[in-house]
Amino acid sequence: MSTRQSSIVSLGDWLQSDSGQYARQWEQARIDAIVSDVFGYNAIQLGTPELDLLRANRMPMKAYCGASLPSDTPPSDWVGRVQAEPEFLPFETQSIDLLVLFHGLELTEHPHEVLREVDRVLVPEGRIVLSGFNPWSLWGARNRLPGKNYLPVAPEAQVSLPRLKDWFKLLSFDIDLGHFGCYVPPFHTKKWIDRFSFAERAGNRWWPVCGGVYVVSAIKRVPGMRLLTPRWKARQSKRVAARAAGVALQQNTDRVTERPDRH
Repeated sequence: MSTRQSSIVSLGDWLQSDSGQYARQWEQARIDAIVSDVFGYNAIQLGTPELDLLRANRMPMKAYCGASLPSDTPPSDWVGRVQAEPEFLPFETQSIDLLVLFHGLELTEHPHEVLREVDRVLVPEGRIVLSGFNPWSLWGARNRLPGKNYLPVAPEAQVSLPRLKDWFKLLSFDIDLGHFGCYVPPFHTKKWIDRFSFAERAGNRWWPVCGGVYVVSAIKRVPGMRLLTPRWKARQSKRVAARAAGVALQQNTDRVTERPDRH
């Protein structure tokens, strides 16, 4: 079993640790804020059955898809659960409005294939929201030290934000929102995490790109695509323009007729 495959199991355990709870709460809050403003019809959470990453979204169809299914009772607003690898999504092309991945690119052997599948199933102007561990942070540095890894992913599996931007650019995705967080040093206990809670505010102000984790949102762009307005809107716009032109002409006529006679 590969390092990334084994880390899929350990992620759930890490989320129960003090440092994992700290990161989980921060990431969930950022994801909630982003998906609450995303509209459409179909939203999918890819992986991490321990969390409900779509709880703040209001789309009519929200479902889960991942290599493992939730062991507990799933959220009531999930209309379905599908077991599938993220590299082979069982959805029609251009059928999904929103996809959410919680460290999804770090927990697979084929991150490029996952992004290609995401690009395939998302509708034009669809959105992907994902999180990851920042290798250029105190957490990333601690994870590269010899011995037991601090994070549930191997150092070589981490995807930096510049690298992610390059991947998105190749697929014509535009990053519209991004957040760094978890600036507290890599402690294992809640006691020390709480003592250094001031680092969250200081880090966000003085070294914002050095947070332990990041959450980004990207929109799928289709080159040459132009949004078309419905015909009734076009006709309505023509009527409004004609009415405005008529009013302007009447006003000009009134000014001419009201001009005083010079003779």
